[in-house]
Amino acid sequence: EFIGSVPEDDQIVVCGGDGTLSRFADAIYGLGVKNEILYYATGNGNDFLRDLGREEGAEPFRVNEYIANLPTVTVNGRTHRFINGIGFGIDGYCCEVGDELREKGKKPNYTAIAIKGLLFGYKPTAAKVTVDGKCFEYKKAWICPTMFGRYYGGGMLPAPCQRRDNAEHTVSFVSMHDSGKIKTLTVFPSIFKGEHIKNTDMVDVVSGHNVTVEFDRPVALQIDGETVLGVTKYEVNS
Repeated sequence: EFIGSVPEDDQIVVCGGDGTLSRFADAIYGLGVKNEILYYATGNGNDFLRDLGREEGAEPFRVNEYIANLPTVTVNGRTHRFINGIGFGIDGYCCEVGDELREKGKKPNYTAIAIKGLLFGYKPTAAKVTVDGKCFEYKKAWICPTMFGRYYGGGMLPAPCQRRDNAEHTVSFVSMHDSGKIKTLTVFPSIFKGEHIKNTDMVDVVSGHNVTVEFDRPVALQIDGETVLGVTKYEVNS
């Protein structure tokens, strides 16, 4: 109703974080919006802004082309479009704990949550992953995100080689797997520079168009920073 009431020569400015832009893009899909859509980043993580090489506080800029053909994720029978990535594992756990802290009026520190989770709070799961028909199985999966952009979690760089404008329109599945707590804790901080991928014995990066991830127990999942609880499976299509 709102979109239909806006004259076509008016600009629409979306103000918010990655989750706001993601929800907006999902909501207007298929409406044939002809307005110029601008984005002004006012969120906490602003990973979409970071992926485009823009600084916080940047002037509103056109995003029509960026949100026109987004990949989808299907979780618990519902399909959503996303702009950055899906986090499943300790990254979803971090969003779950962060939500709990915000409800208590506290500002979450996701790095601290991740470290505490690795040491105490989060237990890895067994995971079965299928990327374009190729199957991978992990006994201990710490993270299993699928990325359209490079960043999530307010500056983490799980998929440093992923490009949202790549010609084949693929996404990148990333796993950190089958390692003990101490080694995982040692390697995990390097995800902020994308250097974790050098540890090929415990990190896989696979590009494709269809990604299905199944865990052996329910855990939290995040879609562009928005938490979904009690998830055992997600499927991404690009």
